[in-house]
Amino acid sequence: MSDELISILVLVAVFVIATTRSINMGALSFAAAFGVGELVADFSADHIFAGFPGDLFVVLVGVTYLFALARANGTTDWLVHASIRLVGGRVALIPWVMFAISGALTAIGAVSPAAVAIVAPLALSFAARYQISPLLMGAMVVHGSQGGGFSPISIYGSIVNGIVDREKLPGNEVTLFLASLVVNLIIAAVVFVVCGGLKLPRTAVAAAGEEREDGAEEPPADAEGRLTPARIATLAALVTLVVAVLAFDLDAGLTSITLAVALSVFWPDHGKKAVNEVTWPTVLLICGVLTYVGVLDEMGTITYAGKAVSDIGIPLLAALLLCYIGAIVSAFASSVGIMGALIPLAVPFLAQGDIGAVGMIAALAVSATVVDVSPFSTNGALVLANAPDVDRDRFFRQLMIYGGIMVVAVPPVVWLAMVVPGLG
Repeated sequence: MSDELISILVLVAVFVIATTRSINMGALSFAAAFGVGELVADFSADHIFAGFPGDLFVVLVGVTYLFALARANGTTDWLVHASIRLVGGRVALIPWVMFAISGALTAIGAVSPAAVAIVAPLALSFAARYQISPLLMGAMVVHGSQGGGFSPISIYGSIVNGIVDREKLPGNEVTLFLASLVVNLIIAAVVFVVCGGLKLPRTAVAAAGEEREDGAEEPPADAEGRLTPARIATLAALVTLVVAVLAFDLDAGLTSITLAVALSVFWPDHGKKAVNEVTWPTVLLICGVLTYVGVLDEMGTITYAGKAVSDIGIPLLAALLLCYIGAIVSAFASSVGIMGALIPLAVPFLAQGDIGAVGMIAALAVSATVVDVSPFSTNGALVLANAPDVDRDRFFRQLMIYGGIMVVAVPPVVWLAMVVPGLG
């Protein structure tokens, strides 16, 4: 058995073990990098560490640190409540408010599970109170988070664009962002209609502190509705991050860390809490997978795998198969981990020029993330766990069926829309 085939089988084993044993895929990938690098490829430790993605590490830590601080001081809660007040509490608009909030949170730097963790409890509480389908509300939150998840300053967007730059592939940050946003928006619209969104009442729900139709009063607004100095400063920091990255092309990770440290100087209690809430499992996941992919690259495995895909002889068929692989595995494992592995593996295949790289990367990214409504994924599990007053077994089956539909239907659709026309 060739060294390249061994390294691929180890990668498959990493995905299987991470899925079945609930072990962090990044930790497994570091172990795989050590085992394959030392025992199979005869690499030194320095050679193995050369594949560690230091730039992505800074982006992951910096952006999640700043956003964790925003959660710690209540800025994200204020954003959620302010957005609801903007639509006057109208029931029919609430699912779309949740879609927009989730998308905005991920677009400015929140990891998708973090955005879902923030919005899903509130969204599903609304669903229970106003008899909105929990499947509808949960899907709107998840698809919203994925819709905004590939902005140029988002975690997912930074990861994919970083991989594209590192592999010297043609890329288009705007196309990637719009592809995910449009696909998730269309899916959300279909779910809204199918799950009874058009039948929701248009009457306004009384805001906090206002008189309801029955003459009673809602509880007065609590501290979540007030703008404190810390929240004002954090909102300014988030705006500064957007301007710094988009207008001045500054590094998102270093800018985020700098802004978070500045806020922590004035509010050290919030800063201390935020450091503990940085998404370290995600950091470990990404860095571990990409370190192992670096070993694969040095071994020549990526060239080997790309040639195997190319040998199918039908480039469009090979592209469709890669999209399906991304969707199927991602429904049971980490979306970012799958993207971190699949895009580099597709480099030699894309280098032949038969398939447009921009469209292929966008199709892979969408296929690997739109399935996160599966109850086996982090986002789907958060929705399931935060749904009050539901038959949990029935809701689990609904999410599983819905996730299965996404796995089957989305890859061929994005393949037709993005790969077949030859974008990029």
